[in-house]
Amino acid sequence: MSRFGAARELGIWAAMLMRTSVRWGSVGALAVGVVLLLPGARATAQDGRPSVHVAEITGVINPLSADYLVRALDGADRAGAAAILLRLDTPGGLDTAMRDMIQAIHESRVPVVVYVGPSGARAASAGLFITLAAHVAVMAPGTNIGAAHPVPLGGEGRDDVMTDKVTNDAAAYIRALAAARGRNSDWAERAVRESLSASAEEAVALGVVDFVASSREEVLSRVDGRVVRAAAGEVTLRTAGAQIVPVSMNLAERILHVITDPNIALLLVTIGTIGIIAELYNPGVWIPGIVGTIALILAFAALGNLPTNWAGVGLIVLAVALLVAEAQAAGLGIFAVGSAVAFVLGALFLFRPLGDISPATPSLAVNPAIAAAVAAGAAGFALLVLGSVALSRRAPIATGPEALIGALGIAPTDLKPAGVVRVQSEDWSAVAEGTPIDAGRPFRVTRVEGATLIVRLVDDPGDGPRGTARS
Repeated sequence: MSRFGAARELGIWAAMLMRTSVRWGSVGALAVGVVLLLPGARATAQDGRPSVHVAEITGVINPLSADYLVRALDGADRAGAAAILLRLDTPGGLDTAMRDMIQAIHESRVPVVVYVGPSGARAASAGLFITLAAHVAVMAPGTNIGAAHPVPLGGEGRDDVMTDKVTNDAAAYIRALAAARGRNSDWAERAVRESLSASAEEAVALGVVDFVASSREEVLSRVDGRVVRAAAGEVTLRTAGAQIVPVSMNLAERILHVITDPNIALLLVTIGTIGIIAELYNPGVWIPGIVGTIALILAFAALGNLPTNWAGVGLIVLAVALLVAEAQAAGLGIFAVGSAVAFVLGALFLFRPLGDISPATPSLAVNPAIAAAVAAGAAGFALLVLGSVALSRRAPIATGPEALIGALGIAPTDLKPAGVVRVQSEDWSAVAEGTPIDAGRPFRVTRVEGATLIVRLVDDPGDGPRGTARS
C-alpha cells in the first residue's frame, strides 16, 4: 500500500471516529483511546524509510501460532513492508499448524527472514521445518537447530509400517522445503530420520542456514541487498536502517499462549474438574461451578493446541473423583491411593499420544514437581473441604423442629391422642401414635408434621432407641 493510500484510509477512519464521537460523546473518545492502546496499533513515521515488521514466536507451535503469523504477514503486506523478521524459539509443535505456517510463508508477497534467537534459543522439530522454509534463515550464536523426533508411547516397533509412513512423509516434505530455498536437503532429511541437531556455526557450514548474527540490527544490515524469490517474484531486500514495526500478540492471543504451557494446562484441568464436582456436591454455592467452568473452557482451549492424549485427561478426572469418594468415606485410604496412582499416570500420559506422531512434534512433558504439587493441592481440597461438607451432612440436624426428633419428654397432660407437651423448654402441639399417653408418662418424638410433634410412649413396643435429648 502506498503512503497516499495509507493516508486516505487513515482519513476515512478518522472521519468515522469523529462522527462516532459527536454521536456518542465520551464513548467515542474512549474507543479512540482503546484503539491506540491495542497491541500492534502503532503509528509509523512517514519519513520515506522502508519498514520491517517484527514478529516473535516462542514455545510450542500450535494453531494460535499459525493464526498469529498469518495476521503478521497480512499486516506487513498491507503496509508495504520491505520484509518481516520472525524471531523463533521453539521445541516444535503440531504438524498441521506447522504446515499452515509454511504455506503462509510460501504464499507471502513479503520476504520472511527467520531469526533463531536470542542466544540459547532453538528451532527443533517443527522449528526446523519453518526455518528451512524462510526466504532467509539466520541463527544467533549459542542456538541450535534440528529434529527431536519423539518416540510414541509404547516404544519402537509398535507399528513399524505406520511409523515408516509418517517418517517418510516428513522426510520428503523437508527435502522439498530445503531444495526450494537452495539449502542442504540431505542433512535436512537426516535430521528427520536420525534426529540430528546442529549448532549455529555448524548449520552455516552445512548449508542449512545463511549466516550467524548476534542481533536483530546485524541481521537487517547483512540481508540488505539480497535478492530472494517471494510469491510476487524476485525481491531485493532493502532493510538497512529500516524502521522497526513490532507486531505483538493481542490480549486473547497472549492468554492462549500462556495457557498452552503443559504445566498450566494440567493445572486448569485439575481446577476445573474440582470446581465442577464441588458445585455438584454442594449445589447453590455457584463460585466453584463458575470458576470450574471457566478453568475447563480454558483447559480445553489449551489441550486443543497441544499434542494431547485424552486418556491422560480421563485419568486426571478419575483421580479427582476418587478423592471425592475418599472424602465421603474417610479412614479407608483405598480411594486416596487409587487417586494418587491415577493422577500420576494421567500427568505422565497427558502429552504422550498413543498413535504415531510427526517428527515435527516436540517431546512435551509435565514437570514432575508441579504434578506432585497439583496432586497434593487437589488431595488437600478434597479431604479438607469436601470432607467437612460430608461430615456436616451426616451430622444430626441441630436447629428447627426436625432437631426435636428423638428427643425425650414427660407428658404434662393426657395425649388421647392429641394434647400439648413440653420439649426442650418449649410447648408444642402433639399427637400420640400407638398407645395413648397419660400425664406424667415419658414419651419420645418420632417425627414432625408441620408444627405438630408425633410422639410415642417410651414403653410402647414400637419405640426404639432414637436419641438422648432431654426435656
